Amino acid sequence: MSTPDPIPGLIIAGWLGSGKTTLVDHLLRSAQAEGIRLAIISNEFGDTGIDRALLDAGEEGFVELDGGCVCCRLSDALGETVAQIVEAVRPDRLVLECSGVALPGEVVVQFWRPPVDALISEEVVVVVVDAERAAAQPPPDDETFTEQLAAADLVILNKRDLVDDAGLERAKALVSRLTGGQPVLVAEHAQLDAALLFPPDPEGVRRRRRDPGATGHEHEHQHERFTTTELAFEGPISSATVRERIAAQGAIRAKGFVQTEDGLRVVQGVGPRIELSAPSRPVPEALIGKVVVIHRDPSS
Repeated sequence: MSTPDPIPGLIIAGWLGSGKTTLVDHLLRSAQAEGIRLAIISNEFGDTGIDRALLDAGEEGFVELDGGCVCCRLSDALGETVAQIVEAVRPDRLVLECSGVALPGEVVVQFWRPPVDALISEEVVVVVVDAERAAAQPPPDDETFTEQLAAADLVILNKRDLVDDAGLERAKALVSRLTGGQPVLVAEHAQLDAALLFPPDPEGVRRRRRDPGATGHEHEHQHERFTTTELAFEGPISSATVRERIAAQGAIRAKGFVQTEDGLRVVQGVGPRIELSAPSRPVPEALIGKVVVIHRDPSS
């Protein structure tokens, strides 16, 4: 088989619950509608496969990497996976969805090393930001959040519907300060033109940053650690009880599926905000009654 032509890559990062999975789902649907062959590599924090069930991308073109922070623990597997999927699937574009605690500045280095450097023509780092969180007063003072934005080529200020005009301006100002003025797209439910995420690079800025020295770059970094707990829910159970149990965890993120008295519900929690909604697709039986909650490790 001949060597595939290099394709553009998109690295999607962002804090837990910012809307990365929603964006990937949107990109997948857009690609299918336009006849674009899209390969997705997703790295989720946890091991229940919930993100895969939400995306329902099918077996072909979807690879799920377990094990936590992609920049720390999956650097070798990442290169192998990118090479395998590009050579086997021959996609037109590749999307890598990082875990919510990954640092994209460290992930992008993997795209500059063999064999990935010959398979990906250029890469764009997109960081998804929860507008409500960015607009908070006082503003978030979080090392992972700050480092994610520092690596962004483009920022999606998502969940516009959760902030008023003044809040949106505060969020924009914070993002501009932390990125050094990188472009910002405002969205609700991560709905935007997919073409905007693969912007042209006429001056070759992104290509030039692939310095040959990067292939020998060794990185050692310290960032926050996180722990996961899986809650079990035997249904049918009231929606109020589900919310109470999850709220009592004090988690920064929660995701899962629960059989409630109102029917099967997708549970999505971001901080104190916990939402239950009807699933848009069939849910594997093995996932029903499981909710993964993510906590910040106080020892980090």
